[in-house]
Amino acid sequence: MVLFCADLLCCCCCCSLAVLALVAAVWLFRDLRQISGIHEKHVLVTGCDSGFGLLAARQLDRRGFHVIAACLTEPGASRLRAAASPRLKTLLLNVTDSASVESALERVRSETGERGLWGLVNNAGISVPIGPMEWMQLEDFKKVLDVNLIGFIEVTLKCLPLLKKARGRVVNVASILGRVSLIGGGYCLTKYGVEAFSDSLRRDMMHFGVKVSIIEPGFFKTQVTDLSLIEDDLKKRWSNLPAEVRRAYGDSYLQDYIKLQELSMKTLASSDLSKVTSCMQHALSARYPRTRYSAGWDAKFLWIPLSYLPTCIADIFTNNLMPSTKES
Repeated sequence: MVLFCADLLCCCCCCSLAVLALVAAVWLFRDLRQISGIHEKHVLVTGCDSGFGLLAARQLDRRGFHVIAACLTEPGASRLRAAASPRLKTLLLNVTDSASVESALERVRSETGERGLWGLVNNAGISVPIGPMEWMQLEDFKKVLDVNLIGFIEVTLKCLPLLKKARGRVVNVASILGRVSLIGGGYCLTKYGVEAFSDSLRRDMMHFGVKVSIIEPGFFKTQVTDLSLIEDDLKKRWSNLPAEVRRAYGDSYLQDYIKLQELSMKTLASSDLSKVTSCMQHALSARYPRTRYSAGWDAKFLWIPLSYLPTCIADIFTNNLMPSTKES
């Protein structure tokens, strides 16, 4: 009887492993399947002056897409045109300006014609100002919200008719800071907003054949994580705080905060931006794009798992990453 039970248990384990292996093989086969006709498809990428947007535009151009790269500045657009094929087109876009968005949309309509727009990559964004919530003014939140959320939503809504025509793809760049709020300021707020908007949009657009994917990068070395910009802004904010607030934090708090920011970036921030742009490319070219892509080892093995833990544990972990105040 004992021998029979042992044999039965062994058989069940082998069957379970076989089923898991089959499921993994089917998932991998499905994940690797690609769309056809890439050379006929148009993709609009925002925020192409630098960072993820610049690399994504070049990478998608090399892949064969008709890339329409939206840059904030003409020097940024010129640099991109010089580094890409003649197939890539650039336009100027300020996502906080409705007139600029409408002008860009007219250009996109002209380029895409009856085919419609296959892909929209919402990448444009800013991070500064970031820092303790008490150091912020209402205008600081509005500045980041206007770019990272309101502008992003306006561009998406304007492009939806063209995306529906092509039964295309929307790829929204969120962040692990849309899963775990590590810093004050408007950045985390906007990335939580990107996550929520994307989930709602995905469910709505499912009926029209439009697929929506979310990219959740960890820390990467881009303008968003530029320490010199962040530190300069923090120093200005510290100097403008009332004396009683500075006393509550302690004289050494600012320098301790900056040192921890530097340590975090040196430890976690990756210079390999292709980890993010490869996710963008897969979301646009795979027959079955994923709903969410986590990019970077810190996103996969630290921040995403942390987001599933009880809030009290996440609070303890994140509090240990911040310097102590004088009153604490």
